[in-house]
Amino acid sequence: MRLIVGLGNPGMEYARTPHNLGFMVVDRLAERAGARVERPEARSYVGRAHLAGHDVLLAKPQTYMNLSGPAVRELLERFACDPAEMIVLVDEAALPWGTLRIRERGSAGGHNGLKSVIGALGSDEFIRVRIGIRPEHEVGDLADYVLRPMRKAELQRAAEMVDLAADAVEVILTEGAGKAMSRFNRRPQSKEEEEL
Repeated sequence: MRLIVGLGNPGMEYARTPHNLGFMVVDRLAERAGARVERPEARSYVGRAHLAGHDVLLAKPQTYMNLSGPAVRELLERFACDPAEMIVLVDEAALPWGTLRIRERGSAGGHNGLKSVIGALGSDEFIRVRIGIRPEHEVGDLADYVLRPMRKAELQRAAEMVDLAADAVEVILTEGAGKAMSRFNRRPQSKEEEEL
């Protein structure tokens, strides 16, 4: 069984924030599979699903984004999932809105949620799907931006990104990460993007 983890923050006040796109993708995948992600296990909400021909465990750690690592490690141990086959979904402020970056390994690239997962596992050998949330215009404090509820137009764009990221996960499951990378990654536009 493969583990698919969306990183985000628990609580209704964060439900519609850019920082919770990982949770939103997990919810969309559950919806596609006719599953629910609501059973409490290992400091997370989890749900089993059959997705794109694979048995998967969908999870949303409830430990807050920056402390996700220990919950992810618990999930891997409790459900005997292979970390190298795990897919982690996160927002990424260094990527423009509407873009995805899929990698099979690599650094956290400044993302504290990924940093926590890498630290808890002692390895960066897992698939990650970064979902671009960089605003088109200057926003001032980035922390305020990623944690404030999205406006109606942003929610519509976010729904499109959630669908795109869910499609990417299904391609990873059916055709592998390499195919998903060539189909969904776009060329980096800056040195910062190149390192993600």
